[in-house]
Formats: sequence, structure tokens, C-alpha cells
Amino acid sequence: MLSFLAPLQVVTPLMVAALLLLGLAIVIVWQMVEIVDATEQRALTVFGEYRGLLEPGIHFIPPFVSATHVFDMRTQTIDVPRQEAITRDNSPVTADAVVYIRVMDAKRAYLEVDDYKKAVSNLAQTTLRAVLGDMELDDTLNKRQEINAKIRRELDEPTDEWGIRVESVEVREVNPSQDVQRAMEQQTSAERKRRAMILEAQGERRSAIERAEGDKQSAIITAQGEKQSQILEAQGDAVATVLRARSAEAMGERAVIERGMETLERIGEGESTTFVLPQELSSLLGRYSKHLTGSEMKIDDALLESQDFDEETRTLLGLDNIEELIGQIDEEAEMDLEEMEQEAQAIKEGTDRADLQSADDVIAEADEDLDIELEDEELEQEAN
Repeated sequence: MLSFLAPLQVVTPLMVAALLLLGLAIVIVWQMVEIVDATEQRALTVFGEYRGLLEPGIHFIPPFVSATHVFDMRTQTIDVPRQEAITRDNSPVTADAVVYIRVMDAKRAYLEVDDYKKAVSNLAQTTLRAVLGDMELDDTLNKRQEINAKIRRELDEPTDEWGIRVESVEVREVNPSQDVQRAMEQQTSAERKRRAMILEAQGERRSAIERAEGDKQSAIITAQGEKQSQILEAQGDAVATVLRARSAEAMGERAVIERGMETLERIGEGESTTFVLPQELSSLLGRYSKHLTGSEMKIDDALLESQDFDEETRTLLGLDNIEELIGQIDEEAEMDLEEMEQEAQAIKEGTDRADLQSADDVIAEADEDLDIELEDEELEQEAN
């Protein structure tokens, strides 16, 4: 044990003093060297007197009597605590915000304000309450950008004197009281119900309009159909009437012609060598030839025209589409003529000379009718 302590006993006071001087030199160097980061600036004071700003890098300052204050030159975030305010329309609301600031002049931030972060935070709180108090509840909920701009304008002037620039202000939440929230929810629900009722009423109105339009179109189409049906029915009646009249006229005329021809035949069978013929025998022959062939004859320079319908009348009455009906009428007329011929043959076999006078009377009446018809036709031609 004594052998171990023997080296320590040779330490002299000189060595102790050297060690103390070495330690003191280390402490002095440590105090003299100041290293500033790239994101900082430091305010230097010597004996409490401001000496300037230290830029990023290595600096040598007076030891033991110097002090430095660090300022971060990057953008800094300050949370504004939740604030309660009363809006212009007496509605309580709570809101919080975030303020983004940057130190632009570290000297002024050191000399003009004690703690710039705390100062900016307190100023932002009072400004937030003031801005919310000047607005109505609906504006505080809807005009978030306007609130941010007002708070920033209010913060710009005092913070410029502190060497601080407010880069942005963002209001995070604006919440009304619980009672107001319940009232707003009821209002929103009522508004949605009102819109639903309006949409439903509009849908019913549109549906009623569509139904009315459909009924209108249906009535128009029905009326048009009834009108067309009446027109077609009237045309059919007109065609039937005309055909019946022409058929009756043709049958009557043919009967007269056949009777006249039968009478001529009986005259020819008589024993007399002298015959008296009516003057309109040529007209009677022309009418007979027309019924046989449908052609036109010129007898005594008189044009006997057929009584066919012209193109316009046929189009109006729709005769082109009733060829089958006309054929049926012709067949019935032929059957009637055959019956009349049979009756005339029976009359021929049972008649005598006394009947010739009656035949002459019949021919005379037919000739008178033909004269009247010819005179009417001549008057119509002269009028044309």
C-alpha cells in the first residue's frame, strides 16, 4: 500500500499550478469560441451592452463577460389557444388558430420585445376575439378566409416594430355553443324537408302537366280519327248514292230502249208494207249502241257523249278504289235486263196488232224525252 502511494507523494505545487492554468486556458477558450448554426443569428452583449449580431460560423468573443441570445431565422409556428367570443348577433363561439411568423431583424426582436413568441401569441388571441366579435355567426362559419385576412392585417403593424413578419394566419376551428349547434341542426333539417317538399311538389306538377298533355294529344287524335271516319263515311254514302242513281238511270234507260227495239221488231213482223218510223229513231239507236259498246256515235251531226265521271270527280268520290263494287252493280243490272228480256219475250208472243198503237205511244214518249234531253244538252253547250 505504501509502495502504491509513493508516486503521488512526488506531486509538487508547481505541477498543481500547471494543471490549474491548463484548465483555466481550456475554460477561456471555451468561452471565447462561439459557433453559430446556419439557421440562426445571435445577439452579442458584453458587460450587458449590445455589440451586434453573430452570423452563422465561428466567432471569438470576450470570455466571461459576454452573452449571446439565439434567434431562429426559419419560419416558426405559434399555436393560438382556443378563445371564446361573442359574435355581433350575441352567439357564443369558440375558435383557435395557427400563426406563422419569421424573424426578419434579430436586433429589433432582441431590443424591442422581451419574448417575441409570447407577444405574438397574446396579440393573436386578442385580435381573434375582436375579429369574431365584429362578425355575425353565419359569417364566422362561412367566411374563414376573411377572418384570416383581418387577423393578419391586425398583427402586421405591431409585429413590424418587433422585427417579426407574420407570414400567414389560419383559423382552424370555429364552433358555436351546443345550443346554437342544436338549433342549426334543426334549421338544416327543416330546410332539407322544405326542399324535399318543393321538389315533390314540382314533380307532381310536372307529372300533372305531362298527363294533361297526354290527355290533350289523345283527345286530338281521337277527334281527328272521328273526323276522318265521318268524312270517309260521308264519301261512302255519296258514292253509294251516285252509284244507285246511275244504276237506276241506266236500268230505266235500257228498259225504254229495249221496249222500243221490241216494238220495232214487232212492226217488222207485221204484214203491212208501209211503216211509220219516229224522227228520233237515230237518237234511240245511238243510245242503244252506247249501252252496248260504251262508245260515242255521231248521228245527224249530234255528238252523243257518255256520262262517265271526269278525273276530278272520280278522285273526289274515290271511284278508282271501288271497281269491284261497280262490277257487282253491273252483274246485278245484267241479271235485271235478262229478266226484263224474258218478260218482253212473253209480251211479244201474246200481243196483237192492237198493241202496236201502244208501242207507238211508248216510242213517242221516249222520243219526247230524248228531245228534251237534246235541247238541254244544246243549251248547256251554248252556255259553255
